[in-house]
Amino acid sequence: MRYESQRVAYWFFATSLLLLSLQIVFGFIMGFAHIGYDPLHDVIPFHAARASHNNLLVMWLLCGFMGSAYYIVPEEVGHELLNVKLAYVQLISLIVVGVTAIVGFHLNWWEGRKFLEIPRALDFLVVVNVLLFIGLIGGTILKGQRYTTTSSVLFFGLLMAALLYLPGMIPTDNQAIDSYWRWWVVHLWVEGVWELIMGAILAYLLIKLTGVDREIIEKWLYVIVGVTFLSGILGTGHHYYWIGTPRYWLMIGGIFSALEPLAFLGMAAYAIVMMRKGGREHPNKSALAWTIGCAIMAFVGAGFLGIAHTIPQVNIWTHGTLVTAMHGHMAFWGAYAMLVLAIMSYALPHLTGRSLHQSRLAVVAFWCANIGMIAMTLAFAVAGVAQVYLERKMGLDFMDVQREIAVHFVGLVLAAALFTLGIVAFIVHFVAHGRPVGEVQSPAEAELSAPPTAPTPETQENAPPADAGPAGAAPASA
Repeated sequence: MRYESQRVAYWFFATSLLLLSLQIVFGFIMGFAHIGYDPLHDVIPFHAARASHNNLLVMWLLCGFMGSAYYIVPEEVGHELLNVKLAYVQLISLIVVGVTAIVGFHLNWWEGRKFLEIPRALDFLVVVNVLLFIGLIGGTILKGQRYTTTSSVLFFGLLMAALLYLPGMIPTDNQAIDSYWRWWVVHLWVEGVWELIMGAILAYLLIKLTGVDREIIEKWLYVIVGVTFLSGILGTGHHYYWIGTPRYWLMIGGIFSALEPLAFLGMAAYAIVMMRKGGREHPNKSALAWTIGCAIMAFVGAGFLGIAHTIPQVNIWTHGTLVTAMHGHMAFWGAYAMLVLAIMSYALPHLTGRSLHQSRLAVVAFWCANIGMIAMTLAFAVAGVAQVYLERKMGLDFMDVQREIAVHFVGLVLAAALFTLGIVAFIVHFVAHGRPVGEVQSPAEAELSAPPTAPTPETQENAPPADAGPAGAAPASA
């Protein structure tokens, strides 16, 4: 790492993994409840487990994004973080608000709005916390020695994420209007400004891991910004199909909501082609696998499964069923969870001074987590299709249908166990790196320690013979 203040990112990453672990616990509680085994119901009722599971997802991803920004921005702009102590204050306050919210869910202190369940009093504390974070990142950029497209897009995405939290706080006693504003937060976060954050972090990783020229990668960022705003904003319409809004949202929402991941897939694919053509190979294969896997799985989960689920003619049957869970799990995992794990995998050797990316644990973590998530997605798909047919087509009672599809949750729990094995392996691998005590390198030292670039056929063809002297000199005599 190049700046002392980048160490703060480690503690955001550690907190992120802790919150992910708690999210998985609540996921298992819900999975077993669907099977019919719910011994903790009196302590952790299903609605509390569901609210905790959903909000922990948002919290651990935001924590990961914040850690990513604290690691990337100082290096991108060439300046130490504005105030490290305030960054730690921001982390601690975020943890306090999050723990208070989760405890509140179990005491029926909540708003009952999916993904926005936290009580209104805590909403204001979240806004203050995020404004502090934005101030630290923005101040660092202003004091920096240079501006880059990557850092600018990252900051803009984080700033818009903070601003778009505010529509969810607009008071209303009309459920349709409340849903309208709620999707401004939920959709325009995950399918709007979060994709700007994704694009910036992905660009940073591809620049570092593939050696492709910054100018080429950052040109794609401009494409991402355009595609995200065009498709992300208009794609909000697939949440407006059935809540009383004008019918034109049926066409607009269906077309635009699944176009967003294409730019990311194209950027990753182009970078890998350039890497292979240039013969460049980074030793941190784990970080590269998570990075490329992120682009591919985001396309599958958010793109392919998104368009399959959000076409109006399909969505009229599938909305509010487990088909949504199928799409949501793969989309969140591919687009954002894998991205956070990718930046962790890249940053850890620099933060701790220990290069363990060749460890078997890293391989186990990647494949078990991804195979487990794919299996979970398939289990949700089977259960969701069965639910749609029995409930929406045959007209059976909701609870009768839940009993009929309970068997599919056995497969879901088994898949979740494999997924959990991968996450446990990742956490063990994270802990094995030790604390963030790595040495701070100057740009020159970092350049010297960068992986060598393998020669290409063109450079080998134009290179002088091994026994040749300086240009214009005669060959050495035998």
